[in-house]
Amino acid sequence: MDDAEAAEADEAAEDARTPGAPGNPGDSRDGRSGRDGRAGGAGTRPGGRTARVRSQVLESVGPLLMEYGYDGLTIEAVAIRSGVHRATVYRRWRDVGGLLADTLDAAGDDTWRPADTGTLEGDLLALNEELLAALQEEPSLATALIAASFRSEEAATALRRFWEERYERCEVIVARAVARGEIAASTDARQLLVHATAPLYHEAVLLHTAADPDLPARSARAAVLAARGGAFSRASADCPAG
Repeated sequence: MDDAEAAEADEAAEDARTPGAPGNPGDSRDGRSGRDGRAGGAGTRPGGRTARVRSQVLESVGPLLMEYGYDGLTIEAVAIRSGVHRATVYRRWRDVGGLLADTLDAAGDDTWRPADTGTLEGDLLALNEELLAALQEEPSLATALIAASFRSEEAATALRRFWEERYERCEVIVARAVARGEIAASTDARQLLVHATAPLYHEAVLLHTAADPDLPARSARAAVLAARGGAFSRASADCPAG
């Protein structure tokens, strides 16, 4: 038995002892699969060696992507950086797209929630400040993943899924504002949130402009004024033109 076969045999034996692994009671899915059948994605809770392997591998993906870009992110490089056998990485993630998708799914598996400052403008400002900090880090994993999504359809799908989940978490900002009477109950939460955050992506990701510390506040304020004016009202959006 060569090294690759030994690695596979050891992992299979560990998985068989791990709750939620393939064939174990209480898990109707492939234990290697995530939300859409990808290797190790969010939604699974592997334990033992399986969890350690996933952690080691995914922790190596971000640094490699930031250091060498998409073209330098290879299965071989991940195997070397993580210390996980190349055969195991190939079997679980298949390719770079699988690694990026699982990295994004793991990022969405956290407990982050938007701040509650007591006002809509304050909540949007806090959200924008967090977002801008992530986009302007040097190096920035957020911008590296966005760039990689243009090279991998699997990563692009995972990134869209990540944004959708993040926007869903942030809808509580609008719900709180409605409850406080700051904006109308007809306000479309997604529209408001997109308009509040879009200028940051435009400046930091598309234009690569110098850091503007006032941008988070200006964008938050503009979105609040527009919301109060009914710009994001579901009722008005449903009305036919003319």
